[in-house]
Amino acid sequence: MPRKKKNVPPLPTIWEIDDHLWERIKPLLAVAYPPSPKGGRPRTVDFRATINACIHRMRSGCQWNQMPKHWGDDSTVHRWFSRWCEDGMFEQIWALLLSACDELGGLDWKWQSADGCMNKARFGGEKNRAESDGPGQKRDQEKPSDRSRRRSPGGGHRRGQRS
Repeated sequence: MPRKKKNVPPLPTIWEIDDHLWERIKPLLAVAYPPSPKGGRPRTVDFRATINACIHRMRSGCQWNQMPKHWGDDSTVHRWFSRWCEDGMFEQIWALLLSACDELGGLDWKWQSADGCMNKARFGGEKNRAESDGPGQKRDQEKPSDRSRRRSPGGGHRRGQRS
């Protein structure tokens, strides 16, 4: 007799950061990107909206310029996303969330898994090949040592122009 499946409701998909989570992330961003000590124009970007836009972009796969406008300008979101990637901010946020999950006893560090796609390269060709074939060259044919041998007998150029 097969086992009965547990009726566990699925967790909701995260499309936006809730208030509790934002209170944990906000200090990281405040320390990493403080206001300029020289003064100047104050930063007008809303970091929470920008992170929500990045989550939407990564989950939906839409183009940057097709994101909903209520999260701000697409070029601003892309600029901050690139900056956060270069600075390792997403890794810091991930580490913060993992530590919070570990405190709740939600992680089992003895068992780990990596998810990946192990498929054959679509147009991969042969493995460990020295170099690709040149144009108009067959697989086992050697390349000419002097390119001038390919020119026509008159020494002319491609479009009939003479020097």
